[in-house]
Amino acid sequence: MHRRGKAYGVAASLLCLLTFGAAAQNQRVADSLARIYRTWSGADSAKMELLRNLAFNEVNDLALALKYAEELVSLARQQGNNLYLYRGYLQVGNKKTRLGDLDEALDAYFRSADAARKTSFLPGEGSAYGAIADIYSVSGNHPNARHYYRKAIATLRRTSDSISLASVISNAGDEFLKRRDYDSALLHFKEAGRIFARLNHETGKAYSMGNMGMVYANTGRKALAEIYMNEAIRAHEKAGDYYPICIYLLSMTDIYVEKGDLQTALAYAHRSAALARQHGLKEQIRDASQKLSQLYERSGNPAGSLQYFKDYVAYRDSVNDIRAVQKMADMRTNFEIAQKQSELDLLNKENENQQIVARSLGIILIMTIFILGTLYWYFRTISREKRRSEGLLLNILPAETAKELKRNGVVEAVKVEGVTVLFTDFVGFSRLAEEVEPEQLVKSLDFYFRGFDAITTKWGLEKIKTIGDSYMCACGLHTPNEAHARNVINTAREMVDLANKELAAEDGLIHFEVRIGIHTGPVVAGIVGTKKWQFDIWGDTVNIASRMESMSEKGRINLSETTYQLIKDEFTCEYRGEIDVKNHRRLKMYFLADKSSSAPDDATPGRVKVIQTGLKEQDREEDWHPPVLSDYID
Repeated sequence: MHRRGKAYGVAASLLCLLTFGAAAQNQRVADSLARIYRTWSGADSAKMELLRNLAFNEVNDLALALKYAEELVSLARQQGNNLYLYRGYLQVGNKKTRLGDLDEALDAYFRSADAARKTSFLPGEGSAYGAIADIYSVSGNHPNARHYYRKAIATLRRTSDSISLASVISNAGDEFLKRRDYDSALLHFKEAGRIFARLNHETGKAYSMGNMGMVYANTGRKALAEIYMNEAIRAHEKAGDYYPICIYLLSMTDIYVEKGDLQTALAYAHRSAALARQHGLKEQIRDASQKLSQLYERSGNPAGSLQYFKDYVAYRDSVNDIRAVQKMADMRTNFEIAQKQSELDLLNKENENQQIVARSLGIILIMTIFILGTLYWYFRTISREKRRSEGLLLNILPAETAKELKRNGVVEAVKVEGVTVLFTDFVGFSRLAEEVEPEQLVKSLDFYFRGFDAITTKWGLEKIKTIGDSYMCACGLHTPNEAHARNVINTAREMVDLANKELAAEDGLIHFEVRIGIHTGPVVAGIVGTKKWQFDIWGDTVNIASRMESMSEKGRINLSETTYQLIKDEFTCEYRGEIDVKNHRRLKMYFLADKSSSAPDDATPGRVKVIQTGLKEQDREEDWHPPVLSDYID
């Protein structure tokens, strides 16, 4: 019961995040808006927004919050407004979920998804699918839960609603946690946590910490679990969000039971029960009562154990479907009758027959154990190999491309309009390659490219390939990303910083200065080959980005006019003038100003320092060599 309550409790609590994005519930806001509501005489369109905020922010009185949500549904239906109808039904579902009325909550969520679909509101449609998946998860319907989690995540990845996406990913992690797939659960919680942290969303970060604490608790890392869950509890208390606290407190109870500290375990369980009663959280009252009954029995207090067991039964019946409970009771009665009859039959058998039966059962048991063990090993091996093969595929292809390949068997080439491409090149590489041992050269390249891989991953870039000592990557390929140029600029800066830092290092490696070029424009992306897949991009944008690198200088970042126009309000640049470029017209180029001495004293983003270089491509330093780009350059 505890594990099931955990997954449901945390997932349901995250539903509030799906409604207002970065906003957090605030009872004081609800109290303030309630005074406006009582004297409202304005337009119905404005009243719908008022009811939406009231239903979301009313935390202390769930019945009142449900009243606001139902009034919003009624008004939106009268006005024929599908957007607010979606919002109203979503709030009805959230409140019904917290009150334990799961059938009515599920119906409300389906109506919410339908309204969002009618108004073509993708973030709302994805949020509603996530809420539907949460209910199926609570009900133990794993196939339906996984189906709707995948549907919700796929829908939300097509939007800019990162909060809702992170919330659904976290709830999907709860489903894996409930099924004891701890690796998958931790991956989902970490991804959600990274999104919440990037958006500085305190409530989301609190849920992520608590959820990771639950994984650590279940995998035996108790000290780490205690740290994460205590931090999550403090964050939720600060926000006045008590629902998940009840769940985490019971997990803390289990940790202290394993430590042998029953008094501290009882204190955590009592605290969970008190919060659940204060806020009318039926399932959490049920789970806390069950835990207290077990603890009092363990501590030698049968009277206390019996009292809390009665509370557990009462709230269990109020949460579960009564017909299902009755069916289980009938099954138990039939089982007990059959067991009694079997005992009478066995008493009439002779001792010899009893021994035969016992031996037969022993043989069957041994065979069953052997078969189950073989099957377990077989499925574990298949699962391990599947995870390994998927990991290898992701090392070769981008995640979205790998998914399409697995789903369809082929990947269609696509044209992407706004992509920023970056090339690097090490100064003097050709000369050094002739003077040093191959092993040392490869080891040094590996060090730098590993560092570049970490930087591109940090800023969300896709590594395309390495060509000799040249490194190629891009941003904006798979999902719309308005910050693709800014992310590439930050990546380039960190690459230069890495190279400059290593120049003074004494680690036995060969150290290089780096030259970088960046250009923004349309590309065609796809995969080539049948035996060894290669994800690649093509187009004049790639050619110009390569030329930007070849016309750069050591330790500098050379930008095209297109990229400069996208980042000029954030970064200071130095205009180089129009420069002759091989196989191209004269192109305007800019150096990204150095963060320290290269920028003029009065430089500000949006302004450039003019540097007329007048260089042509053949005038570059002698030791420069262009990257091998025969597959790109005409």
